[in-house]
Amino acid sequence: MGNPFVHVELSTGDVDAAKAFYKALLSWELSDREMAPGFTYTLVDVGEGTGGGMMKTPAEGAPAAWTPYVLVDDVVATTAKAKELGAQVCVDVTPVGDMGTMAMIKDPTGAMIGFWQPKGK
Repeated sequence: MGNPFVHVELSTGDVDAAKAFYKALLSWELSDREMAPGFTYTLVDVGEGTGGGMMKTPAEGAPAAWTPYVLVDDVVATTAKAKELGAQVCVDVTPVGDMGTMAMIKDPTGAMIGFWQPKGK
């Protein structure tokens, strides 16, 4: 498979409740990382398989949802191609610290998916 799922992210209005629930239910290892002033991101280590993260929903009142990310060779080109094919770009190409670059789109059916390009790739 050329573009595997590499990260799954929960956006929720209540990160603390989500952390408590998933840690108790699935024994995930959770660690908080200060990404920017006032923005904490919780890394999810599942042991084996694709890990992920949790963050507070950026838009007040937005529903909680899990978003998968796929590995891409060129996040700029993939995002542009998705737009040409009818996707709506929800989060344009964005650097993520020293880790890589991401983007998020809503496909023509309304489903969200993210693209991830690690730094140096």
